[in-house]
Amino acid sequence: MTTVNSFTDRLKSKSVKNSIINNIARDFNLTPILAEAYFNQIKDYFTEHVQLNLTSGQVHYLAVDDREPAGKPVQLCLKKSVHLTLHNPDEDLSVYKKEGLAALRQHRLIRITKEAIEQGALLSYEDIAFLLTTSVVTIKRDIAYLRRGGTIIPSRGWRHDMGRGTTHKTQILELYLSGYQFSDIEKRTHHSETAVKRYIQDFCRIILLHMKKFSVDQIRISTKFSNRLIGEYINLYKKYSKEDNDKLKALFNLSVKKTLKIKG
Repeated sequence: MTTVNSFTDRLKSKSVKNSIINNIARDFNLTPILAEAYFNQIKDYFTEHVQLNLTSGQVHYLAVDDREPAGKPVQLCLKKSVHLTLHNPDEDLSVYKKEGLAALRQHRLIRITKEAIEQGALLSYEDIAFLLTTSVVTIKRDIAYLRRGGTIIPSRGWRHDMGRGTTHKTQILELYLSGYQFSDIEKRTHHSETAVKRYIQDFCRIILLHMKKFSVDQIRISTKFSNRLIGEYINLYKKYSKEDNDKLKALFNLSVKKTLKIKG
C-alpha cells in the first residue's frame, strides 16, 4: 500500500496544476496551501475572463458589473467579461440595405446593450462609442432618438439613475404588472425574458425586506441597489397593492413559498 501511495503521489506531483503550484510557492516564498489557494483564485479569474466561446462577428469585452452602484469610479468597479455581437450578417446587411448606415449603427447599439445586460453587465456611452467606432455625442443622439420612439436602452447611466425620470427597470416592472406578457415586454423594451425575470426577482427581494419593516437604508445595504430605485419599487408595490393586482399577489405568494422552502 505504501508503494502504491508513493507512486500516485509522484504522478500527482507531475501534473500541470501541481507544477504551477510548486512554482508559485517557490517564486513568492509561500506555503503549499497558500500557493494552491492563489492558483485556484487565478484559475477562476482566467476562466471568467478568457475562456469564452466566441462566434464569428463577436468580441470579448470587459464591462461594469450591473450590481455596481451609481457614482462609483469606473476604475474601482467590478468588471464582467461579456461577448458582444458586433456583426451579424443575417440581420445587419438587411438593415443596412433597407434603412442605411445610421439605422445599422442603432440596430447594433440595441443588440450589444441587450447582450451585455443579459450577461449581468452594463455598457457606458463611452463603451458603446468605442465598440461601434463613433463618438459619444453620436451615441447620445442615437439613444435619445430611440427613446423618443419608445425603445429603452439599458446603458449604465440609464440603469443607475444618473439621468432624470423613472428608471427603466421600474418601467419594465410596470408593464409586467399591467398585464403584458414577456414576449410583449421584449418587443417594447428590447430586454430578454431572462433580463425581465431578473428584474422581477430584484423587485421581490426589495419588497420582501420592506414587508419585514427594513428601512430604505437597510434595504440598500442588503441589496446594493440605490435609494431611488428602492423607493420606486416600494411605490410601485403600494400602487398595485391598492388595485388588488393578480400578478402582484401571485408574485408574492410564490416568493413567500420560496422563502419558507429555503428556511425549511
